[in-house]
Amino acid sequence: MWKARPAAVSPLETRYRSIIQGLVPPDPMTRLHLKRASPDQEFPNLCGNFTWMARVLTPAMYQRQFHRCTNSGVIFDDIIRPGLEAPGCAADWSTPASVGCAAGDAQSYTLFCDFFDRIIEAYHGRLLSGHTPKSDFNSENLKGTADIDQSYVVHCELSAVRAIDDFCFPTHCSRGERRRLLLLAQRALPLLEEDDGLPGCFLLVDELTADQQRTLNLQLPSALLHRCGVARDWPDARGVWVSTDGSLLVWVNLEDHLKVVTHRADGNIPEAFRRLCNTLEKLEASYQRLRHSFAWQQQLGWLSSSPADVGTGLRVRVTLRLKLLPEHRRAEDVIARLRLHMEKTECPALFCVCNVATFGMSEVGVAQLVVDGVKLIIAMEKRLEAGGDINHLVPTQK
Repeated sequence: MWKARPAAVSPLETRYRSIIQGLVPPDPMTRLHLKRASPDQEFPNLCGNFTWMARVLTPAMYQRQFHRCTNSGVIFDDIIRPGLEAPGCAADWSTPASVGCAAGDAQSYTLFCDFFDRIIEAYHGRLLSGHTPKSDFNSENLKGTADIDQSYVVHCELSAVRAIDDFCFPTHCSRGERRRLLLLAQRALPLLEEDDGLPGCFLLVDELTADQQRTLNLQLPSALLHRCGVARDWPDARGVWVSTDGSLLVWVNLEDHLKVVTHRADGNIPEAFRRLCNTLEKLEASYQRLRHSFAWQQQLGWLSSSPADVGTGLRVRVTLRLKLLPEHRRAEDVIARLRLHMEKTECPALFCVCNVATFGMSEVGVAQLVVDGVKLIIAMEKRLEAGGDINHLVPTQK
């Protein structure tokens, strides 16, 4: 199996070394009363594992992480459990490889930086630096959106995740923490309504009817989420704030502490982007008013439970009508070069296109990547419909 070539010691770990040494107790395993063998004996079987975790992790790296423990009790085996529970399959353009890991708390990204930094660089295709790009929530900085042929666009949805500082992430939090997070959201979201003048209501997941679940597109948690602890005690202390017009949702305590979702039945990405970013700014102000802030790190940006979402936490999804391009021999190459992901929907000839990376770009940068990709995909579909060739339209590797 291919593996990333490891360095003897991660340069970024050296930068964090003084912090790490202050965080690592003399013998955390004794403190937690865990009975474990040596790192060599405990190293997981990664044969047939197609996650990024399996590509990056080596016995030497595992040994370096083995005796580390965050203040809330997260150890390295907790971090890699998702990838061991769901090893995945050989990836193709429609099923990108999973990161295969999850942070138990914000401190995990510092304490296990030797591992997480390499996962983030490999998955997002960007090298870490001292600072993340400055946030850009200005929808007017999006270019070329007026050129999108709306006859091919069915729907667009933008979402962003946020974690609340000083709380464990869903894989590791207790029932009490989850309930405190729910109460905090129930206090913060009405403040959002007051500031933005956007009416809405807060609903508990365990009180939703079957029709409401379908309307909100609520997916019941998978067996993997139960095994990894994310769906523990489901649906206790899970909720959603819904705007009166139904176009804006704020989910609480699902796979992340907060997930803000806005959608439109057209391709007006700038308007959806403006509404999402405005909600994020108002929501952050509401939480700060309650003396809580969103988890953020200088090198990584906004933190989340999954390293696949760090940086901006932003996903831009556009549903397109496509018949010819998905079947073309170069479709896989095109999607990879655009740094996008494309998958079939339940409806024939409808495909959802979204960004893969959330790190190393501003929010506008992420949205612009999808806008440019969607325009090129539509141009290729038109060329194929006219019987032409698309080889000269294939972009260079980004």
